[in-house]
Amino acid sequence: MDVQQSTALEPEYTGLTFEKVWAMFRETDRKIQETGKQIKETDKQLKEQFKETDRLMRQNQKMMSDLGRKFGTIIEHMFIPNLKEKFNALGYVFEKSSPNVLIGNQEHNIYTEIDVFLENGSCALAVEVKTQVGISDVREHIERMEKLRRYFDLHNDKRNLYGAVASAIFPGNVRDFALKQGFYVIEQSGDNVSIKKPEGSPRAW
Repeated sequence: MDVQQSTALEPEYTGLTFEKVWAMFRETDRKIQETGKQIKETDKQLKEQFKETDRLMRQNQKMMSDLGRKFGTIIEHMFIPNLKEKFNALGYVFEKSSPNVLIGNQEHNIYTEIDVFLENGSCALAVEVKTQVGISDVREHIERMEKLRRYFDLHNDKRNLYGAVASAIFPGNVRDFALKQGFYVIEQSGDNVSIKKPEGSPRAW
């Protein structure tokens, strides 16, 4: 007995012709290409948005950096005037006051900057000025004083070196830490600038 295989089409395929199938393939391909274009366009828009976001972030960072520098300059000018006279009232006789003093020795790799440097023939005092000081800033000033001591020794300068930390905002724990390190503390007190001496004698480097 011969077995015959049924070739009847399922109901949903009834009436299909080659042309109809080909048209379906072309329509599907068109939709795929259109979707691909949309994806590319979306990707392009996202990249442009990311670039614009990055540009705005860089611009904001620059503005904040510039503002920080300007504000830092304002803070320095708050503390510098009459600073020499204020320390002289504490028993010093500083003859010279210099802002933004750069110290450098390439051979011994010594580089640092002092916001305010007070000096005379027997001693000098380096002041670090901050908008809001933290314990890490006090530690950095200790390192700065050590560099300054090395620099002075290389130049056979035997003067005693003292340090001070000035800030518009001085948290209590940071103030106590700075005083324990032997630094003078300079802070805004109402309309005036006050100087607090460390307990005992100030540390000499």
